[in-house]
Amino acid sequence: MPTVAQMTGSLHIHNFYIGKLKAKQEQLFDSDPDLAMLLDNVAAVLLEHAVELADDIADKEDDDS
Repeated sequence: MPTVAQMTGSLHIHNFYIGKLKAKQEQLFDSDPDLAMLLDNVAAVLLEHAVELADDIADKEDDDS
């Protein structure tokens, strides 16, 4: 089982790439809407995982208290 620090690091990485995907999606929206939609879908999947990670971190921190 990963530590809280490892999980927090993973959450930061998820959020970084979600931001990158969203920015690129906005750039491509007019020129390549299909790719923009794909990037939006990938960002949505990463966001779901980030929410789960945040919940797991909160649970683990509560258990440690």
